[in-house]
Amino acid sequence: VEYTTEQLSDLVSRRSGIDFGTIMALEPVERGVSGRLTRLRIVGTKRTMVVGKELEIRRWLSESHLYSSAFVVDKIEKGFVLIGAGWGHGVGLCQIGAAVMGAKGYKYDEILSHYFVDSELSVLYK
Repeated sequence: VEYTTEQLSDLVSRRSGIDFGTIMALEPVERGVSGRLTRLRIVGTKRTMVVGKELEIRRWLSESHLYSSAFVVDKIEKGFVLIGAGWGHGVGLCQIGAAVMGAKGYKYDEILSHYFVDSELSVLYK
């Protein structure tokens, strides 16, 4: 996704409800074991803040939500480029794929076995 500085500043202001002024930098602070951003510093002319939730990061940086927080930020002359590396939360189950399988009549255990090969389902409590 590519944004001009003005587009990104407006987007983040609308999506977060916080006026950062002109956004000068997006700085990754922390990544989880899957490489997804879990903390992102937004540096603006009026305010600097660390966003500490993966879903918030995805919501603030898109009109709907970014596919994933597995991305890097490149600063370019006219703004920013977010280069992504996948969809979702990185736990191994595609929600869309699982929904399609369910619609085609697959049972929950078949769907889970498809995504989590060699796993076992067991009752832990009743």
